[in-house]
Amino acid sequence: MRKHLVPIAIVALLSVSSNLIFTTTAAAQEKPEKEATLRAILLEQFRNAWNKEDWYAPISIAIEGLTAKQAMWKPADSVHSVGELTYHILFWSRTQLDHFKGNKSAAFSGNNNETFTAFTEASWASTVQQLNQVMADWEKAIETCDEAKLKKWASGIDHLNTHIAYHTGQIIIIRKLANNWDPAKGVR
Repeated sequence: MRKHLVPIAIVALLSVSSNLIFTTTAAAQEKPEKEATLRAILLEQFRNAWNKEDWYAPISIAIEGLTAKQAMWKPADSVHSVGELTYHILFWSRTQLDHFKGNKSAAFSGNNNETFTAFTEASWASTVQQLNQVMADWEKAIETCDEAKLKKWASGIDHLNTHIAYHTGQIIIIRKLANNWDPAKGVR
């Protein structure tokens, strides 16, 4: 199944890369210099993955305006739908937030495929709402945790940000294939 995702991932990376080359210089010139603290870097990465458009479209924009039916569409049986990918991001973001906060996370069998297949058309609105809440909770957690915890979790937060951005690229490619992506949202 993963071999079918490779072409989608490559196209997503190429699409994001072409936008990066164009916007890197302009973005660097427009931003005022900030102190490059670990917290500032992790928050910037997180916000770029969640809801602040910068070099690429964040997950909030990638799923914005989708109907439940559109979220269910798949270009092929071996590829995930936007809804499945969104649920997968929600599952792992929530699980990691539970670990970060020291809370017990939901039961998990260890089968990562289950983190995609729990999505249904009926759960789309709830999935989006829950994702927004988890992301808001993550942002607050990164903003307010003590420095020692931030250092301990820096790599994990970085991986979370990368994970979200990776699957967001897949979501945008699927939306392009479904002809329901608006290129004005940041990726042409």
